[in-house]
Amino acid sequence: MSAKKGITNTLVWILMGLLIVGLGGFGVTNLGGSINSIGSVGETKISLQDYARDLRNEINAEAAERQRPVSFQAAREMGLDQRVLGQLVQAAAFEEEARLMGVSIGDENLRDQIMSISAFRGVDGSFDREAYRFTLQRSDLTESQFEERLRAEAARSLLQSAILAGVTMPDSYTELLVRHVGEERVVSFATQDRSALSIGVPVPTEQDLVNYHQTHLPDFTTPRVKRITYAWLTPDMIIDSIEVDEASLREAYEDSARELNQPERRLVERLVFGSMTEAETALRDVREDGGSFEQLIEARGLEIADADMGDVSREDLGPAAEAVFAASVGEVVGPLTTALGPALFRVNGILDPVTVSLEEIEDDLRRMLASDRARRVIDNQVDGMADLFAAGATLEDLSDESEMVLGQIDWHEGVREGIAAYDNFRDSARDLTADDFPRIEELSGGGIFAMRLDSIIDPQIQPLDEVRDRVEAGWRSGAIAEALREQLESALPALRDGAPFEEFGLIGTTTVPVTRSGHEEGAPPEFIETVFSLEQGEVTILEGDARIFVLRLDAINPPDPQDPDMIRLSRALSQDAASGLAQDLFALISTDIRARAGVNLDQQALNAVHSNLQ
Repeated sequence: MSAKKGITNTLVWILMGLLIVGLGGFGVTNLGGSINSIGSVGETKISLQDYARDLRNEINAEAAERQRPVSFQAAREMGLDQRVLGQLVQAAAFEEEARLMGVSIGDENLRDQIMSISAFRGVDGSFDREAYRFTLQRSDLTESQFEERLRAEAARSLLQSAILAGVTMPDSYTELLVRHVGEERVVSFATQDRSALSIGVPVPTEQDLVNYHQTHLPDFTTPRVKRITYAWLTPDMIIDSIEVDEASLREAYEDSARELNQPERRLVERLVFGSMTEAETALRDVREDGGSFEQLIEARGLEIADADMGDVSREDLGPAAEAVFAASVGEVVGPLTTALGPALFRVNGILDPVTVSLEEIEDDLRRMLASDRARRVIDNQVDGMADLFAAGATLEDLSDESEMVLGQIDWHEGVREGIAAYDNFRDSARDLTADDFPRIEELSGGGIFAMRLDSIIDPQIQPLDEVRDRVEAGWRSGAIAEALREQLESALPALRDGAPFEEFGLIGTTTVPVTRSGHEEGAPPEFIETVFSLEQGEVTILEGDARIFVLRLDAINPPDPQDPDMIRLSRALSQDAASGLAQDLFALISTDIRARAGVNLDQQALNAVHSNLQ
């Protein structure tokens, strides 16, 4: 948890308190009475309202990220309730420790913090005692309660900052990390495939296939599948039934005419000067003294991009338009008066006017309008479909009574066809359980869907006869790589001594520098890991798909400490390591505080909050 939330939490607490009073539907108004905390750390109470508010905020944030509602049961399965509870317990632990240590802010600091809170300011921007009293009253707080809470949170923030501040890592630790990350290795490698075999391609026996199948069962096991019935509707499904009248078509064309129809334009660069004399001198440099427009730009300490105006029309250029439009490509004209001062212009291109008639884009416009109306048609049906579900309708009923199309899919993570091409569907399918009732959910592009889990098909081993071709291909690939390896084993000592790869028929040798974060296209996944496991001069063989990679490590280059990239990397690694150590130290101290002070939780109060969130 960040140690910088102290005062911020109080501000949010005040503002949310106003909402709590007014929003009875939230449910926490029913949590009053004798229950006002969910527990304590030592003598420091953990507010019930804080827990209810923070948990609701976490659920809302998760729903916003998933772009669909998240039930309280789902939130509990994700551990959101425990996350929020842990954060509040930790905050209370540090408040308790600050209390025991006597850490506190003075009255003057407390006053300054209160007066800086915008909710307590009047219309003139200054502190308003009536606004202060009214806001606290709406939040069901007295001034002394609020000030005590603010003082406690400020003390907690001071304590947390003291723990986190000043944590640094030794230089030797950072140097070790930089060496590991920044080290570069130069490796030579070549490949051989089946064409290099001195013997024929191996032919498997039946027993070979049986053995390969049994030793590679994960490759021949079906995934866990969810059999899902769904109903869906997208704009494309109903677009042909949507009528677009000519008036709407004409209106859409006129709305987009400015973008579609472009006047004659020029690609122009402009250089503005402080006076007409400076501009005239610069023009002479270009026309008479052999200078260039680029040199003028560089002399001003600018780049081409600073002078580039892009494509401009006469209207864009104002009084300079006539001279610029009369110039040929490459010509520099001026000095011309502009709003910024005297300027020289260079013309880099001429763009002819563009005119697009309604007839040319009629089909595209019609489809765009129809698609937009189809989205609105679907959107207008959502409430009615939700009412059908609420009345007990099934997906089949919904399909019969609406335009939604019924379908079924055996879904797993690898399925990307049909409705599974939509991220929204895959996200929902991933979380779908047998206890979930169908509900209308959105698809990107304006579609909707609802789903039901019919069954779960557990992973199954595919019999050899069903996957014989795949088994044979896999066996043959491995057998070819093994034969190539055996064929080259005798050459390895000479290669280690520096013999050229070509001497042993290894054509197309590649020598490349690699880092641990690098990637070699087409190489086996373990390529980089293997390179960094070798000693200098060592040679090894990697097996690929029906081919082998022969590698020799030629050089190990430590990172250059003067390299700007390495300097930035060193700084970043040092900061990350220090931050990680500070967080670990913070967690250890938090655990120690809780162990010494004791944590007591009121399960009845927790259950009351949970009931209001369901």
